[in-house]
Amino acid sequence: MKRYKFCQSCGFPMKKDIKGGGSEKDGTKSLKFCSMCYGNGEFLTPPEIDTVKKMQKYCIQEMKKDGINGLFAWLATRSIPKLERWKQ
Repeated sequence: MKRYKFCQSCGFPMKKDIKGGGSEKDGTKSLKFCSMCYGNGEFLTPPEIDTVKKMQKYCIQEMKKDGINGLFAWLATRSIPKLERWKQ
């Protein structure tokens, strides 16, 4: 399976994920999604986050909670529509 440099749900750099990636149902590491987005084979974002726009807004809010500048947070979410989870 291909190893991704960025989470294919939120765009977070996989090398910065303190858990080394999310987890599949069988406990193996996900090489595609980070631990903030994916655990036990399921997405961890609230169920209402079901579109690219909602995911971008959600990620910006979460980054701001962590003290990240709003402009940087906005810039960091611009690639989300190109990620595998959100491609149409």
